[in-house]
Formats: sequence, C-alpha cells, structure tokens
Amino acid sequence: MPATQRVATTPRQLVSSELMERLFDARRRSDELFSLVRYDAIYERPIPERHRIIFYIGHLEAFDWNLLNNRESGLDFGLKSIHPEFDRLFAFGIDPVGGGLPTDLPSAWPALESVREYVSNIRAILDQKLVEINLDSGLEPMTRHDFSLSTLLNVAIEHRLMHVETLAYMLHQLPLAMKAGQPIPTDPVAAPVVQKEIAIPAGFVKLGLRRGDETFGWDNEYALHTVEVPAFTIDQYKVTNRQYLAFMAEGGYQKRALWADDDWNWKTEKAIAHPLFWKKDGDRWLYRSMFEEIPLPLDWPVYVSQAEASAYARWAGKSLPTEAEWQRAAYGTNDQEARHYPWGSEKPSRRFGNFDLQRWDPAPVNVSPEGQSAFGVHDLLGNGWEWTSPVFSPFPGFEPFPFYRGYSADFFDGKHFVMKGGSARTAACMLRPTFRNWFQAHYQNVYAGFRCVSH
Repeated sequence: MPATQRVATTPRQLVSSELMERLFDARRRSDELFSLVRYDAIYERPIPERHRIIFYIGHLEAFDWNLLNNRESGLDFGLKSIHPEFDRLFAFGIDPVGGGLPTDLPSAWPALESVREYVSNIRAILDQKLVEINLDSGLEPMTRHDFSLSTLLNVAIEHRLMHVETLAYMLHQLPLAMKAGQPIPTDPVAAPVVQKEIAIPAGFVKLGLRRGDETFGWDNEYALHTVEVPAFTIDQYKVTNRQYLAFMAEGGYQKRALWADDDWNWKTEKAIAHPLFWKKDGDRWLYRSMFEEIPLPLDWPVYVSQAEASAYARWAGKSLPTEAEWQRAAYGTNDQEARHYPWGSEKPSRRFGNFDLQRWDPAPVNVSPEGQSAFGVHDLLGNGWEWTSPVFSPFPGFEPFPFYRGYSADFFDGKHFVMKGGSARTAACMLRPTFRNWFQAHYQNVYAGFRCVSH
C-alpha cells in the first residue's frame, strides 16, 4: 500500500491568504510524492549519502515547526512542542558527498504511524496559529529582525518544494518494484536535434536581488551587482544523450587529459564509466526513467555530474559557462534590458518548457521553441539544471539569514558548483532569474545537464 500521509489542516474556507494557499499546495505535492513509495520501502536508503526515506516524511514538518516557532527568526509563536525528540531527530538533512556515509539501521527510526501522527499534529497546530494572527494583516517586519512573516512562509514553502525535487531524484534510484508506477507520457513530435552555437554579444548582466525588493529571495541571492561579460558563443541546446554517446565512443572516460586530478581520482575509485541514469543492456543503452527502463532517448538532455560535464567540455574544445555568461545568454537582450524569463514577461507555463512538475523525466531539448531567449538559446528553464564553472560563493554584500545561517554559508567551501535553470521537477516559483542551486562536482544523482561555451 502507498505510504500516504494523513493531513489535518484548518478548513480552507477560513484561510484567504495567497501564502497559505501556496503552503497547502506545496504540502499536497510532497504528500503525492511520498504516496509513490510502497509501504515496505519507507525505510530504504536509495542514495547512500542521504537519509532513509522515513526521515524526509518527518523532516518537512519539523523544519516548519522549528522555523515558525523559533526566537532566532524573530518570530516565536510560544507554542509548546508536542514531540521535542522528533523536532531534533528530523531537523537536519545530509550534504551529499560530504564525508563518510551514514550507517544507521532501519530499527533506529520511529514507526511510520508515529511519524504520520507527528506530521498531522504539527500541521494542525501551525495552521490554527497562522489563522489566529490573520496573515493578511500580519505581514509587517518582525520586532527583532527585519524579516516579515511572509519571508518565513516563503522559506517554508520553497524549502518543501526543493525537497519535492530532491526527493524525486532520490526515489528515482529506488528499484521499480518499490514504487507505485505511472505511465511515461509520449514525447511531443520534434525533429532530431541539430546542435549549433549561438553568438552572444558583449554586455552587462545584473546578478542578485536588490535589498528591499518585494520579490522573495534566499540569502545567497543578495545583493544586486553588475558584471561585465565579454562576447562568447554558447550551445543552442543542452548537450544531448546522442552527443554524449560520441564522447564515450571516443574514450572520454579513459582519457586522463580530459579530467581534473580530483575528478579523475573520483572516477577511478568509483569505477564511473557512464551517466548514472544509463544502463547497459547487451550492445545497447537503456535509460532508467522514474518508472520504466526504456531505450536511450537520444534527444533528451544528458544528466551527469559537474566533473563529467567538465570532461566533455574539454573533449569538445570548449568550457562550461560562468554564472554571468549563463545569465547573459538566458535573460539578456541586444539593448541591454534584461528579461524576467528567457521568453519575456509572461508567467511560466508548459508552452515554454518542461518545468513545474509537469513530467517525471526529461523531454527532447528542442520541443519548446517558444521558451527561447532573445538570442535564440533554447531550453534554459526546466528539463535539467545546468552546471556552470564557478564554485558556489557569496555575492558582494552577502548576509546569512539569522534564522537559517547554514543554508548557504555552510556550502561556501570551494567544493560546490553553481547550477542554473531548473529541472522538470522544479516548481515555478524557483524559476526566477536570481535563484541559484549548487551541488558538489561528483554528485551524479541530481537532474542536471549542461551546455558548453567558446571564447
């Protein structure tokens, strides 16, 4: 039977706030995700570097509780914890590829029904409190920090939606028999992809958010600054499985000169010889989609680690783009006016790309021509995050959120690399141009591809 969470919330007719509607929707999406996992798989650990699935069922509510009932946020509802042990147990996740692997056993975790009860009670208590303080008139800054209740709720909502995405690629690694399968939608008809380079003229890009803007952003999105970008060329589409096959056919994984020292050592030690989502079947390659193994879709974007993407770029005589180059290609124009989305100002919809949880898997990189940028670069939002070359680092004027100091700062370690764009499982609210994602160079599990640039 599916491990569906039971939800107890304040009746929707009592809550008119847009933020509460978004919170309810985010909960619905996380509940649907957990419902894919069969009951006997809840204590599995599909990715060795991650917690067991049972942790994440409790984590999302523990995070909301600790955030919204925490003096460090400047907001303290004064609510008494119903389960302090669970508040601590489910508080923190694990950084992938960060040191030793976890060794806990399933027996170390509480019973699923106890966790479900915790989730249900936390939701009911928080919802009642949020209704009592009347969200629609309670958006002024808190008394001890210049953060509004709306900021904290945006943190709760986007944190949950981030996990809806990261949990998807974690569940992707579960054996198919442990998931409640769903059919794969048929790809839209498209001509075979013909890759070409797009010339991007020199210009300036603005990175980050201006403090005081109404748009929500995480701490690493601040502060606004301008970067000059020399002219360059960039691939019109993400690198496809077809193109990556050519790299492999020419011995890309065996050519030492294509790999940085750390990347080569990792590849050798772990016996990495192909993308994680690929599986060899005799003389052909299969693709391990979320619910089936299918013949390798040649025009889907390849999903690889940053180390593999960098090796491919060297093989092609190119490089990965900088964050500023990617931003210029995605949002820039010839008149130096930045667009809000690559295609313009219209809100994201399925016309423009494969995002906002439309599909479980990629689509051909050329099926959304309406989503192209002013320069004619396609498939920039959705269908797979895109690796860039810079390590994840703070923008000038960075200040950590006092209520979540480790969100970004813990990863300014020179080991994580910036990703831009979004995947099929990225919620629309995180398609804003300032959003930044990051992972370590040797992490293969994430839904991330890349495109190359030349100078």
